[in-house]
Amino acid sequence: MMEQQEASTDAVMTRIGQAIMLLHGGDREEARNRFGVIWAEIGEDGDALHRCTLAHYMADTQDDPGDELAWDLRALNAAEGLSGGRVAEHRDSLVVRAFYPSLHINLAADYVKLQRPDAARVHLDRARKASEVLAVDGVDDGYGGGVRAAIGRLERRLREL
Repeated sequence: MMEQQEASTDAVMTRIGQAIMLLHGGDREEARNRFGVIWAEIGEDGDALHRCTLAHYMADTQDDPGDELAWDLRALNAAEGLSGGRVAEHRDSLVVRAFYPSLHINLAADYVKLQRPDAARVHLDRARKASEVLAVDGVDDGYGGGVRAAIGRLERRLREL
């Protein structure tokens, strides 16, 4: 039974990964469709790692900034439901804390698009604080630099508002 459960977990992450590749390849519509099918299968109460990963990328497929915000909020909510043990079970996992800078940057960017600079600043501050862990935990393999660059870009945009 345990092997079957692990295989099914890997299958879900594999399908999410395939949709992410479509998204990165420029096929936002097909990625959105596949994410939608997977979301319908796993649901609001499904595995937190699946929900976090899927919602994080589903947000990037949205045309409407309000819909993008809703998906980014789902990703943050799912991340808060993750435990270190669950993330460690997945062979391609990151430390849970490494999710937070990106999640908060996305939320800050959403709020900028929606012309809500105060909310954007709150999440930008959270992203900055959360990013401190990246170099400490050895996750600074380019990801940390990218996070810091995104924080800098958003800070400049917020100054312009």
